[in-house]
Amino acid sequence: MGQKVNPFGFRLGNLYTWRSRWFANKRDYAKQVLQDVKLRRFLMKKLELAGITKVEIERSINAIRIILNVSRPGVVIGRGGTALEQLKGEVMNVLGINPNDPKSQKVVIDDIVEVKDPDLQARLVATRIAEQLEKRYPHRRAVSQAIERVMSAGARGVKIVLSGRIAGAEISRREKYSQGSIPSQTLRADIDYSQVTAFTKSGYVGLKVWIYKGEKQTT
Repeated sequence: MGQKVNPFGFRLGNLYTWRSRWFANKRDYAKQVLQDVKLRRFLMKKLELAGITKVEIERSINAIRIILNVSRPGVVIGRGGTALEQLKGEVMNVLGINPNDPKSQKVVIDDIVEVKDPDLQARLVATRIAEQLEKRYPHRRAVSQAIERVMSAGARGVKIVLSGRIAGAEISRREKYSQGSIPSQTLRADIDYSQVTAFTKSGYVGLKVWIYKGEKQTT
């Protein structure tokens, strides 16, 4: 029986760093983990049009710093920074922070990292395919076009797996498409991974995307 391991978690600490960086005692740990989960879900949905790929959270004693990785930073910032200020207020609302309380934690969103190659980001590739499936676009054509774009962007390998009632079939099935190599057991392999769900008229179709960008120096 095969063991399915998340490529990011498998290389955590060796090749990648943690996406939540803070320390808490036993009393506050569960509460802060739940806050991180709620915050990530909110930002991933809110900034979907900005092409968000990753949310990093750093906590200090009196501040929460959020680092956003997006393909279109202008959508997040807005004209004159108005959209960013509005986003900060919504984040404080999600976390239950009172902006009028001087003793409450501050929310800092001052680091917006632009993603240089959107076609090498697994989440953006998976989201694009999911949107096409929801619009009843032929799944084989959507996947082949995605693979072609990823390989043209300089990837060493790509694998896409679809599962569910693909193309409205009566019985759910699993289909796998790949090109190049995906060395899943090599720790120095820089593999971006994401999984999303497409809600089609026939039901849910799950998508998993692996993109191998080449070997990276371990820390």
